[in-house]
Amino acid sequence: MSEYSRPSTQETVARPAALEAHPPAKVKKKSSAWVWWLIVLLVAGVAAYYLWPRGSGAANGTGQPGPSSAKKGGIPPVVSIHATRGNIGVYVTGLASVTPIYTVTVKSRVDGQLMSVNYKEGDIVKKDDPLIEIDPRPYAVSLEQAEGNLTRDQALLDNARVDQARYETLLKQNAIPEQQLATQKALVTQEEGVVKADQGAIDMAKLNLVYCHITAPFSGQVGLRLVDPGNIVHAADTTGMIVITQLQPISVIFPVAEDQLPAVLSRWRAGQKLVVEAWDRADQRKIAAGYLATIDNEIDQTTGTLRLRANFDNADYQLFPNQFVNAHMLVQEKTGVTLINNAAVQRNTNETYVWLLKPDSTVTVRDINTGTAEGDLTEVTSGLEAGDGVVMTGVDKLVEGAKVVSQWGDQSPATGSGGGKGSRKSGGKGK
Repeated sequence: MSEYSRPSTQETVARPAALEAHPPAKVKKKSSAWVWWLIVLLVAGVAAYYLWPRGSGAANGTGQPGPSSAKKGGIPPVVSIHATRGNIGVYVTGLASVTPIYTVTVKSRVDGQLMSVNYKEGDIVKKDDPLIEIDPRPYAVSLEQAEGNLTRDQALLDNARVDQARYETLLKQNAIPEQQLATQKALVTQEEGVVKADQGAIDMAKLNLVYCHITAPFSGQVGLRLVDPGNIVHAADTTGMIVITQLQPISVIFPVAEDQLPAVLSRWRAGQKLVVEAWDRADQRKIAAGYLATIDNEIDQTTGTLRLRANFDNADYQLFPNQFVNAHMLVQEKTGVTLINNAAVQRNTNETYVWLLKPDSTVTVRDINTGTAEGDLTEVTSGLEAGDGVVMTGVDKLVEGAKVVSQWGDQSPATGSGGGKGSRKSGGKGK
């Protein structure tokens, strides 16, 4: 047999067993495809679990929209208030300046050395309290000289009067000429004039002594010291020594437009005391209250306003000279009117309206007419009644007939009621 003979039967039988142990590549490829399909299905299931919407009303069985549906346009929440019945004031307002009723710059009325200052800067002084002392000695000497001159001239006058009486007797006896008596009478009159001049010099010296002791002309607050002790002051000095300002009472001067003047004058001339309130610079806090004191006598043509002065007791010194304030003068007080918060009033180019909250928790547009507005409140002259509920915040989400969830900003109505009647007292002035 040849070396390259055909294989034996054993070899032929052994080959199929080897093929079964190592299948062909086609079978292995089919198994890998099933694994990939399984991975894809698993990923799709996870994605569906996290992305599928949940929490709807049908799912939770409550019939109410869940969190997701509320975000996509559910029932909008709003804050509502009730229209109330109360009082509101009609005020005339203006920018004002606190002005002292009296202000004085104290100056010296005599020449001399400033000896002492009897006050501290910023003190509140009373009328006639001693403030400054100027050296009085030169004026005391002048007083002595004037008194000496008066004594001498008084003696001359007395002697002239004795001579006059003697000449009158001699004239009756025709012992002297009449001219001599007339001359003597003129001498007596001259001496009388000298005596009066001496008395005037004495009075002037005494007055200068009074001027050496300067006192407060009225009660008020002294400012910073302008002259120190030891300096020489003169009556002709243009600058003063101290400034005194009256703080109690104090006034506020403010302008009023001429078209508002008739309402003010009618009540002023009728004798009514018009209340004036002073509010701070931001117009947020009331500082003090007083009364209208006087009205200027002419309208400023450049501004079309008239100046008014109101006086304040200023017991707590809250008002300070030259302080900027806002003046509110009460001209009229309306009582028993319908009031709502300004935030509830909506306006467009044609009308003024509110969103009225109905008992079934739906809203509708209600046209209104407004009157006086003061502070946070507005008077409603028509369109609303006290107790009506109106939407104050959240109006940007509303449409006609929409249902809302209301939270009450003033008082909670009965459950399920959106516009129940009821009145509530209100201050009306809004501040």
